Amino acid sequence: MSDTILTTDNIVLDTKLSNKEEAIRFVGGILYDQGYVERGYIDEMLKREEITSTYMGNFVAIPHGTDDAKKAVKETGLSIVTVPDGVDFGDGNTVKLLIGIAGKGNEHLEILSKIAIVCSEEENIDNILQAETAEEVISIFNVVN
Repeated sequence: MSDTILTTDNIVLDTKLSNKEEAIRFVGGILYDQGYVERGYIDEMLKREEITSTYMGNFVAIPHGTDDAKKAVKETGLSIVTVPDGVDFGDGNTVKLLIGIAGKGNEHLEILSKIAIVCSEEENIDNILQAETAEEVISIFNVVN
């Protein structure tokens, strides 16, 4: 797995997003801008969300593409966006931490399990949401990188 899955360029702190679609396009846009995916991957992320919500609990959503999106992944990568005011993900679920993921082959499964470990601790979520620098976020996610 590459050492560049999560870099400071992939992290946006303290942003405002008005709805779920904008949020998914935003995290997908980071993956695209940083060269991890082709533009079409973002549409596949939206399709995935229609199939089943990527809301995971603890104010966390992990938008990612459908299985059909694999061909649009150039390199495994993550994007992390904090939204302190939250984004409505439907069904009364508010998301404050968005983690966009694109995985080559089956690498996404390993990354998802590591993300789940980090995000299962409410203290980690609080620390990420309160982070003032991308480096602070990376230090929390060092198990993924």
